[in-house]
Amino acid sequence: MSVGQQAAAALSSPDGEPAVPEMAWPEAAALVVRQVAKRYGPVTAVDGVSFVVRRGEIFGLLGPNGAGKTTLIRMLTTLTRPTAGELFVGGESVSKNPVAVKKLIGVVPQVNNLERELTGRENLVLHALLHRMPRGDRDRRVQELLDYVGLDGRADDRVQHYSGGMARRLLIARALMHRPPILFLDEPTVGLDPQTRRKIWDLIQVMNRSGVTVLLTTHYIEEADSLCHRVGIIDRGKLIALGTPRELKDRLGSFCVECFAGEGTRRVFFPARQDAKAHAGTLAGDVTVRRTNLEDVFVELTGREIRGG
Repeated sequence: MSVGQQAAAALSSPDGEPAVPEMAWPEAAALVVRQVAKRYGPVTAVDGVSFVVRRGEIFGLLGPNGAGKTTLIRMLTTLTRPTAGELFVGGESVSKNPVAVKKLIGVVPQVNNLERELTGRENLVLHALLHRMPRGDRDRRVQELLDYVGLDGRADDRVQHYSGGMARRLLIARALMHRPPILFLDEPTVGLDPQTRRKIWDLIQVMNRSGVTVLLTTHYIEEADSLCHRVGIIDRGKLIALGTPRELKDRLGSFCVECFAGEGTRRVFFPARQDAKAHAGTLAGDVTVRRTNLEDVFVELTGREIRGG
């Protein structure tokens, strides 16, 4: 059995079935993706993906750039039609009721698409007008969200003068303007410094505690591990593992023994620290015993590391 086959077996459920969720629809589901595929000519961007996002959870799609994460977001948010399969958002069919779906979702894209010549406040007002919010509610909501994301002091500055972190917070405020129960975040902290990234993490957790269901894509291991209740690992358009971060790591082995030798790095996984230490004691060279992380899961499944772009 190859390393990839061994890893796939380890990451399966105890009865040997692939680690994919039951289609708990509709009572517990905010999002349902059923055998969805997207092809661009000869290129398959998404290949038969199925998963459920439960109401009130933070669900992460983890994988390298080009894995199909953004394509899935675009299909769920009505921007791209699937080649095959079904998508449901808040009980509404994305293909049959796209207008109803748009009312249920907020979207924070990876690329900053704010109106740079407008102020932060004006960007929020514009979004409210597009959603036909009553003026009184609109003005209260704008101020509430500016306070919420910490931009009240810069609300009347043009967005072209905002830092990357400020723009990202305004994008989140804009997505929340019409009070959607479901929020999509596509690589929400890409390109941000570590301190700003942590602030965005805090904001995501606060939103979730207020009842917002969050689906985010990321190629940052720590982000998925720290934020997400469950993680789907996606590679080359396929969902290759799904579970809580702890479940995925424990299926592989909670502790990793890394041995740096002349031919490269070898990793062996163990359920208990004492077993890992015992094995490490038999090895020569530079040996490390550490906790298993989600990148280990990805590497064992694919034979390569997660790399962002």
